[in-house]
Amino acid sequence: MNNSSPIPPAIDHRPGSGKHSGVLHAFDRFAGAATRQAGSPIAFVLAVGVVAAWAITGPLFSYSETWQLVINTGTTIVTFLMVFLIQQSQNKDAVAVHLKLNELLASHREASNMLVSIEDLDEEELRQLVTFYRHLAELADKEDGIKSSHSLDEARENHAAKRQARAARGRRLDGSDAGSRSPTVAPSS
Repeated sequence: MNNSSPIPPAIDHRPGSGKHSGVLHAFDRFAGAATRQAGSPIAFVLAVGVVAAWAITGPLFSYSETWQLVINTGTTIVTFLMVFLIQQSQNKDAVAVHLKLNELLASHREASNMLVSIEDLDEEELRQLVTFYRHLAELADKEDGIKSSHSLDEARENHAAKRQARAARGRRLDGSDAGSRSPTVAPSS
């Protein structure tokens, strides 16, 4: 396997391995192309044109039930099929985004590895994390606002270390200011 391949060695990715994967690959490519085209300005203009042509032919068909059924059936079928195509594309995009975020988390030394695959947590576990991050936001707000950040595993330690570093800097500044005036000598014992 090529070292520059983005696919980890543990994953067997062979596009032609089996009839089932070939069908899935073809559907994936079709779904991606269809959703890109459906979201294009040309598709919108085409849809407006179809609706306009349907509306113009209304008097020709005396606004009959069949005339109304044509647009209702057509739009229902297109909507029904597009739901599956769009969902396929969104699923693929969501997996790709999760993998990219997982890579960033895994590669950053101070990031919490507990957040890798967070999408697999249940709703209660996600609520607990939301509560935790709200607490972190409150800590940051008390300190430096949005300029302060904490990692999940080391938030409290980082908070204490930052407070100590700030206090030490403050003492150094106070000491240097005092030194420019008259130094105070502590009595010897």
